[in-house]
Amino acid sequence: MTLELTQTHDIAASLGKRKHNGQFIVGFALETQQEKENALKKLESKNFDLIVLNSLKDAGAGFGHDTNKITIIDRQHKVTSFALKDKKEVARDIVEAIIEKMHA
Repeated sequence: MTLELTQTHDIAASLGKRKHNGQFIVGFALETQQEKENALKKLESKNFDLIVLNSLKDAGAGFGHDTNKITIIDRQHKVTSFALKDKKEVARDIVEAIIEKMHA
């Protein structure tokens, strides 16, 4: 069986190009090498306000686990790293970071 794939449109980049004043865009990056550097490139090139970096290098983080370990990077390149924790707590951390930045 042969499965032919076609490249899709980069939705995140399209949203960043169309971003209006007052809109807030959060991106996610799953990186395996040069993690922070690659996440910063995505933050800038896609015009995100925040990017949430996930690493596959951390034990207990990522897919197949109930826990995750993230790093959030903002437009000023402020890096906030979080400890390994339950994914519900990770979601709260992301929402709190968004609220903080939107009210700054």
